[in-house]
Amino acid sequence: MTDGPARRLAETFGRRGLAVPARLMADAHRPLEPLLSDVGAAIGPLIDRIGGRHADDLQDLVDRPGGLDRLIEALDRRATGGSRADTR
Repeated sequence: MTDGPARRLAETFGRRGLAVPARLMADAHRPLEPLLSDVGAAIGPLIDRIGGRHADDLQDLVDRPGGLDRLIEALDRRATGGSRADTR
């Protein structure tokens, strides 16, 4: 899988000035990631409603293992100007 959805979301958060809050929220929800994939089927319609044009990207990150890690890495890459930052 590519990091396309994570990269697109990171760019959107950055353009809107929400990269830091998004990074904090994603990091805070890391322990819940296994549950998010199970809940993904139930919250899919909600994501479609509130996610707008990024609904597919959000759903992809929720459904696939490591989605939050990919989003965090994309946010970190964007913050450092494209260089890969180690977040662990």
